[in-house]
Amino acid sequence: MGSPRATTLAQGFSQKLLLEMYDQSLLDVIVNRDYEGEINGVGSVLNILNINRISEKTYTGANLSVDDLFEINAQLKIDQWKSFYWREKTIDNWQSYIKNPHSTVVTQKAEERNRNMDLFAFGLYAKVGAGNRVGTDYTTGTVAIDVNGNVTGSGTTFTASMVNRGFKATGQSKWYRVASFVSTTSITIIDDLDDLTAAYTGGVIGAGATFTIEAVTAIAVTVSNLLQEVAALKLKLNKAESFGYNSVPDQGRYLIVPPEFEDVLVRANGVVLHVPESFQDFIVKGFITMFQGFQVYKSNRLTGDNVNGFHCIAGHPSWMTFAEKLLEADIEEELIGNFGAAYKDLFVYGAKVTDARRHFAAELFATFTT
Repeated sequence: MGSPRATTLAQGFSQKLLLEMYDQSLLDVIVNRDYEGEINGVGSVLNILNINRISEKTYTGANLSVDDLFEINAQLKIDQWKSFYWREKTIDNWQSYIKNPHSTVVTQKAEERNRNMDLFAFGLYAKVGAGNRVGTDYTTGTVAIDVNGNVTGSGTTFTASMVNRGFKATGQSKWYRVASFVSTTSITIIDDLDDLTAAYTGGVIGAGATFTIEAVTAIAVTVSNLLQEVAALKLKLNKAESFGYNSVPDQGRYLIVPPEFEDVLVRANGVVLHVPESFQDFIVKGFITMFQGFQVYKSNRLTGDNVNGFHCIAGHPSWMTFAEKLLEADIEEELIGNFGAAYKDLFVYGAKVTDARRHFAAELFATFTT
């Protein structure tokens, strides 16, 4: 005896495949490709040379004090090697209702690659210059610092999460970087430089000095303080030259935020969302508004979450240099011992934040709640 007729249902299938949906890539908003042609021409490493700054001095009639010149060598490395490899079997295409999946897979592949490059670029928030972070600072206890940058704390509770954050003690004229965590009362600091041999040049600081380690924990951004926290980011960029760094251009500044930021922004007092006519096309990329001189974009690809804190990046495209190259594009190969074809590609990329440009970006380490 067979099954009741109503249990065998007629089925139909759409001729169109369901596309995987992605956020639009923001990579082009936050990077420059000034050296892409050069590095693609020579290989995986490009040396970018610079000469240290010299200072103008007041002439008094006495013999002049001479400045020596030295080179600064920044290396842009293409160190991310990525590939796709998939096969489309003849028998599968014949048996399946989907006869031509290739174009859909190629589109999804491109979107996945854009997503991964965004995640890579946003993950370089640690390359923001020391002193250019907004968050909840750590100031508990006092410290002493020896000539090698070994910091001994009194009443401190240092943690491993402080590594790579900016450090400044009373008596120091500039910010340094936490290089390593030793214990709750011991860390090491170094000059905030990547393109020179690691060293500490801040001198000895006697016991009992107060200090700041910047943005160790996330600050809670709400409708009541959102304006002032974004203003603090702007001030970091505006004051770069006053601390001896290159001046950050006003035009082209961006702020990348999570969707939670937008939810707070629309509820904040004194905020009027505005999309200039020239930015209408950027709405598809997540453009929200022009706000305190920033082009504000939302993205789900920032490092962090709304419990432990998002690492939001504000800056200028000059901050990060990016280079990419498709070495092999969608090679089609016959399936040996079977029927059909396989496809593969090889794509490489890398990024560099030079020491001279570290302060072209600022980081907001925050959670967002209404």
